[in-house]
Amino acid sequence: MTHQKTYPSLQKEFTKYCNSQKEKLNLCGLSLGGILALNYAKENPDKVKSLILIGIPYQIPKILFQIQYQILKITPKKVFEKLGISKKDFCQLLHSMKTIKIQEKIEQISCPCLILCGNLDKINKKSARKLAKKIKHSTLQWIPNSSHESNMDNPMELSKLIANFWKNNNNNY
Repeated sequence: MTHQKTYPSLQKEFTKYCNSQKEKLNLCGLSLGGILALNYAKENPDKVKSLILIGIPYQIPKILFQIQYQILKITPKKVFEKLGISKKDFCQLLHSMKTIKIQEKIEQISCPCLILCGNLDKINKKSARKLAKKIKHSTLQWIPNSSHESNMDNPMELSKLIANFWKNNNNNY
């Protein structure tokens, strides 16, 4: 039996890994990784020491996902091979994410939280502001000269912001 590439299966594996750790976790994730980290923190607040969310939406943009899904259907398979995932699996993952309720239960997050967003990330800027408003103990910072892929656009500034957050919150990393 092959393992399905869906958001619920990814979250299940991520949760399993996180739960296997003995210490409280410092979680950091960009985009899908941030959604996984956020959902883990909502369900397991006692296991998370700090949380860094980079370029994540406040809610899944269903229309944007539908457009992206249609584009992916006509994208050549070779593009996906470079990403290390099959076209079918990627489309299945994207389709499974339409029902995620990111904004639900975010008030349960009690650990320090840094919300980062590229200052050029037009799609997620509004979401970053909403997340910062709804998550207590959160700080919002903009990554200069950066779009959604801030790790590619400005990795030095991104790493400085992350290191400063962990340093200021007395987290060992």
